Amino acid sequence: MTNSPDKSAISRHRDVPTITAATSGTISHEQPSGDEPAFSATTDVIKRVFTLPMLELESGEKLKNVVMGYECYGKLSPSGDNAILILHYFTGSSHAAGRYRQSDAEPGYWDSIIGPGKAIDTDKYFVIGVDSLTNLYCRNPMVITTGPLSINPDTGRAYGAKFPVVTLGDFTNAQYALCHFLGIKKLHAICGSSMGSMNALEWAARFPDFVPRVMGVIGGSLSNSPYLIAMLRQWCRPIHLDPMFKNGDYDSKEQPINGLAAALELVTLTALSPAWAERAFKRRSADSGLSPAQALDNLFSVEAALEQTALARASLADANSFLRLAKAVQLFDITSLKNRIRAKFLWIPAKNDKLLFNEYAEQGIKELRDLGLSVETTRIETDGGHLDGINEIKSKTDTIRAFLS
Repeated sequence: MTNSPDKSAISRHRDVPTITAATSGTISHEQPSGDEPAFSATTDVIKRVFTLPMLELESGEKLKNVVMGYECYGKLSPSGDNAILILHYFTGSSHAAGRYRQSDAEPGYWDSIIGPGKAIDTDKYFVIGVDSLTNLYCRNPMVITTGPLSINPDTGRAYGAKFPVVTLGDFTNAQYALCHFLGIKKLHAICGSSMGSMNALEWAARFPDFVPRVMGVIGGSLSNSPYLIAMLRQWCRPIHLDPMFKNGDYDSKEQPINGLAAALELVTLTALSPAWAERAFKRRSADSGLSPAQALDNLFSVEAALEQTALARASLADANSFLRLAKAVQLFDITSLKNRIRAKFLWIPAKNDKLLFNEYAEQGIKELRDLGLSVETTRIETDGGHLDGINEIKSKTDTIRAFLS
């Protein structure tokens, strides 16, 4: 969508466990035919593009020429009912499994559970990952999204600060249009992590006849709490305070990179845990010859690692997109639609989650059970924090396979 980032800026710092971004691969505007090779560990994933001529938002505004990137693994059955939709977390994308090229440093974020014979078995299911609207990493050529950096067809210029507020309900309506385009008659299941679990709940409430099963990983309740709303505000504050932000009217080539990087540091830190920091860094200096006690600019290793990773991620991201994603999560609330839900659920929190606390997951489980719905639950017992829902999900392979069966 914009100029390609400097690939040398992409973080390889493995002390901060974030998915390394792949920035090149094959992009196709063709609908999958079903004749493609079966998905396997050696199959290059194709990024595909779906265009929706018009999307009416919950605000009443209308977006023209909405584009969404998506990826498919496996084949759609003749009856069109074996599809599983994968919905990503706040800083994620459609790249849930496999590699765009075999030389990619890492596969998609849930590769440990998506593939032939895995928990989400691509020999049985047609699996689709999709980029959200206003996707954070819109400067990555392998992310396809409509957001503030997109060209407004009415003006011929980027939307920028004028891009409207969007909701997870808007995400859901756009994703439903994609499913219809692909010939899906009814989903087998929806699986989402963090923000994706909220998106999945929107699906269950808005399209109850289309969604028989929902798996929510590191998710919460049917609406987001005032505390989480305030946390998201703190994520956004560094962007607002960066003098380059200019109330969102910054030049796309001169965005508030320092504020955006600081925001991404906060996102990463809150998605991890004290146990992770102690294990990975202890109290080491970033540079053994520069003691933090000698100068303000001399950093501890944990500070330097978070800063390095955040700056690399910011080179692929956009500040206005970050703010709109945060607003969409703040606005999440399906309590008025809850009586429409008929799906059965599998809810998987992480024991040491410091972002979507276990109390939120427990509240969501209770709210769903109070509706008379079937809710299975299991917990990831490692101590890495919120991101264990990505990094440790393989530990729940048997439970996920049984739920989907």
